[in-house]
Amino acid sequence: MTNLQSPTPIAQAPPAFHIMLKPRGAVCNLDCKYCYFLAKEMMYPGSRFRMADALLEEYTKQYIAAQRVPEVTFGWQGGEPTLMGLDFFRRAVAYQQKYAPPGTRILNAFQTNGTLIDDEWCRFFKEHGFLVGLSIDGPQPLHDFYRVDKGGQPTFGKVMRALELLQQHGVEYNTLTTLHAANVGHPLAVYRFLRDEVGTQFMQFIPIVERDNETGYQEGDRATDRSLTGKQYGDFLIAIFDEWVRRDVGRIFVQIFDVALAAWIGEPPGLCIFSETCGNALAMEHNGDLFSCDHFVEPKYKLGNIQEIPLLDLVGLPEQIQFGRDKRDTLPRYCRECEVRFVCNGGCPKDRFITTPDGEPGLNYLCEGFRAFFNHIDRPMRIMAAELRARRPPANIMRILAQEEAQARQWQTSVGRNDPCPCGSGKKFKACHGRRTN
Repeated sequence: MTNLQSPTPIAQAPPAFHIMLKPRGAVCNLDCKYCYFLAKEMMYPGSRFRMADALLEEYTKQYIAAQRVPEVTFGWQGGEPTLMGLDFFRRAVAYQQKYAPPGTRILNAFQTNGTLIDDEWCRFFKEHGFLVGLSIDGPQPLHDFYRVDKGGQPTFGKVMRALELLQQHGVEYNTLTTLHAANVGHPLAVYRFLRDEVGTQFMQFIPIVERDNETGYQEGDRATDRSLTGKQYGDFLIAIFDEWVRRDVGRIFVQIFDVALAAWIGEPPGLCIFSETCGNALAMEHNGDLFSCDHFVEPKYKLGNIQEIPLLDLVGLPEQIQFGRDKRDTLPRYCRECEVRFVCNGGCPKDRFITTPDGEPGLNYLCEGFRAFFNHIDRPMRIMAAELRARRPPANIMRILAQEEAQARQWQTSVGRNDPCPCGSGKKFKACHGRRTN
């Protein structure tokens, strides 16, 4: 792994970027029916799908050196990363300690299906401060609908056992829940399960938009029946937001809600799918091949191999810079003129395969849901943003809404539904504080 050749001309890499590392490639012990990554095995016929030690060390060295920030996060995913075995990650930590400059903080984020987690794994995670992302799709019937093992058997029990072990050992964890045709219609059941039974404080909800094709690539203009619809996604988010904003602000953190609040206070979003441009979240396969994005691990988005061209040069290639800019530059006019563009920015390019009402290509498949959700949360977000600017906790929204709703209940007995709302908004009571909610 010497004599690496830099491309000409050497391009500009960002001061910080993230790579989703797949040391076992697409190999997994589960057979989740909606998983877009399992098909990537076909790109490497005959491979052992195991990252070599020499490559692990070289990657660690290059990745740390390329980050011009004081905190460097290693992201481990798959497939299923626990299939590499614990000794691989012991070596990974040793290499991190070897190459980290003084004053640099090294973090590790480890996404797992949980089925192979045991006490030894948990002791390791705790000792080295790993943040573990546990994949769980809701209560047992919803989780097991698609998340099965290679024999088609349910996995819920094993995942809950992993959760119990993580909690016993004091390992920091969050949950990743994919939203699909089986669970998207049960928003409160999913949210309350994660909050009350799983006990997670940090939740991610990832919409499954699976293209209907034979390649597993981002091709075609139809979604599979396992995918949710844009409307279903919006309805799900609205339902859990309405519960969260009334009782859980400040103690439960939902990724998309945090991203939205950042947008409402004028900060850049912390999630690439809602950024104006992208390209700083890449993926590396088990053999050192680097790709533009985890969702675009496809031959035409391969930038090169870090054993042949330095990582920093690959990240700064003109084609990667253009990949990120295309997110902004290919937005259809319908999106450019949208009232929630400031927070949505068209969503992830992988989902932009439908047409706008006037026939322009490039609209996000989830647009209907994004637009409904972001409009729905506008007023609460404005209130929370105002609280933050006044150096008060955004959790005050819960008290504000409770007071408003108590007042509205009092008004119900004295104000007609078609009368002006007593709050002074100028709207009819039925369209303002008299609006019926579930």
